[in-house]
Amino acid sequence: MSFTDARTEILQRIRAAGPIVAPEIPRNYRVASDDSPEARQAIVDQMEQALLDYSATVTRCTADGIPDAINAALSDAASVVVPAGLPEPWQQAAGRGRTVRVDDPPLTKDELDHTDATVAASRVAIAPSGTIVLDGEPDQGRRAITLVPDTLVVILRAEDIKGTVPEAVAVLSQHPQRPTTWIAGPSATSDIELVRVNGVHGPRILRVIIVE
Repeated sequence: MSFTDARTEILQRIRAAGPIVAPEIPRNYRVASDDSPEARQAIVDQMEQALLDYSATVTRCTADGIPDAINAALSDAASVVVPAGLPEPWQQAAGRGRTVRVDDPPLTKDELDHTDATVAASRVAIAPSGTIVLDGEPDQGRRAITLVPDTLVVILRAEDIKGTVPEAVAVLSQHPQRPTTWIAGPSATSDIELVRVNGVHGPRILRVIIVE
């Protein structure tokens, strides 16, 4: 039997089998977290620990401490790109002694490659995996600005940290058409010899400011 005949035979058998009813998928996993103050604090602590395990740097502050936290997170940067919708006080903090490039009009890839850091807000986070999700809001900007520069500084509000994946997905489903970027620590990979290399497909350094 030739390859073509074998292929035809297989397809004919599949068609003859008719439609296959998919089994019902169980949805009895946990979809919500305890919303008590103690539980919420535990979720934030879990998020911080997961980020630290990924070799990220974590700073915790209150809302009025965000500008100083941004300035400290950019202490080793000479230039920084910010999305056009980033709050003005945060942009000013990024510009303390640095060159600030607002991504409006969009910067070229070469310009981004020659920028030390990015400052961006975030949409939601998942504590058990230490994952931060961006969805292109004006205060987060397009994906390229958070993937090309070597350092990424993310402002994450504690109230946006979720204890389960379904809770985070429910937030993202409010705007399902938006592209999302899921960040779990600095970009890294390992070769067959298990030699870790940072910055292969994203920022080499991740610094997270958790706003409580």
